[in-house]
Amino acid sequence: MSAETYRDAWGIPHLRADTPHELARAQGRVTARDRAWQLEVERHRAQGTSASFLGPEALSWDRLARRARLADTARRCFAALERKDPETAAWVRAYADGVNEGLTGTGRPNPAPEFARTGLAPGRWDPWTPLGVWLATHILFAGFPAKLWREHIATHLGPEAVALFAADGPGTAGSNGWLVSGERTTTGHALIAGDPHRFIEDPGVYQQIHLSCPEFDVVGLAVPGVPGVAHFGHTGTVAWAITNAMADYQDLYRERLRRTGAGVEALGPDGTWHRAARHTETIHVAGEDTVEVEIIETDRGPVIAGGPEGLDDGTPAALSLRYPPRVTADLGFGALLPLLRARRVADVDRALDAWAEPVNVVQAADTEGGLLHRVAGRVPVRPAANGLRP
Repeated sequence: MSAETYRDAWGIPHLRADTPHELARAQGRVTARDRAWQLEVERHRAQGTSASFLGPEALSWDRLARRARLADTARRCFAALERKDPETAAWVRAYADGVNEGLTGTGRPNPAPEFARTGLAPGRWDPWTPLGVWLATHILFAGFPAKLWREHIATHLGPEAVALFAADGPGTAGSNGWLVSGERTTTGHALIAGDPHRFIEDPGVYQQIHLSCPEFDVVGLAVPGVPGVAHFGHTGTVAWAITNAMADYQDLYRERLRRTGAGVEALGPDGTWHRAARHTETIHVAGEDTVEVEIIETDRGPVIAGGPEGLDDGTPAALSLRYPPRVTADLGFGALLPLLRARRVADVDRALDAWAEPVNVVQAADTEGGLLHRVAGRVPVRPAANGLRP
């Protein structure tokens, strides 16, 4: 047996294979058949090439994706995964291979009607693409958009007005999670429920799936484009669910940049000028001329707004973004296979020690009465002032 696929009365795929790698390939293949257009859109988002078929309205995202170095960060993370965890890297590669098979399989030149309407052909997935999809999906989950908003309010209305227009914190946004021990239920077993507050999308951000091989048997919600079951899963003896921890793990820095004959320099905290990495990239825009984007990265991180000449409105400013995967070359994919193999809450707990992005609150329970409530992810230690504004 290489891989078998069975669909129940609701169309939910149940996959069985001899090995985790064959199973990942089958998961990629069935996801491509069920969510082909969604995968194409997410691949373009990760690459910063959405405007090439969505037009000018997608240009702002492509600028951010390019300037924040999302695709380059995903490549770095996959390269590090190959060095440190070759088993997981091969598993991710098998998933990407399955996606390519599902998108271009015999008799399926256009696996979704959107391809015919747009005249596009499905693009090829690289081994790092699942990491890029994961990063692009979650880059706005953390603190830097709120910091930009606070800066905007403080600049125009004064610092005292920031609290009046808070876009985060208690009473503004978040997720819900419940974990009830067996002592409080009629069955004597724990009750667990996770309620992440996600945008309403069609198709949704999750895909119900059943993954089975001799090493594990898991039902749960997968993220299309990413192998395994990361956020909500049940292995038969242990289940887990997540909510957003609303953690602050991204920093914005005000940069002072200047052009020199050799490129761009950034003023460092030591008071001296340091060479910044710089190059340009071209964004193709459907129905319009191409757009050149200058990519600058300082020792703090990629410059996502402004530059040596300031912002687009002439304001003399430049902001760089520092986020953990860019610094550590780790998106936490090393947790995914151990999660599938988990049998008790202790296994889930150990697996989540490798979790990186995004930072989540996790609830888990097992059939032996074990309970787990923890935060999983990587939050850098730095001054409290970093959590408010650039």
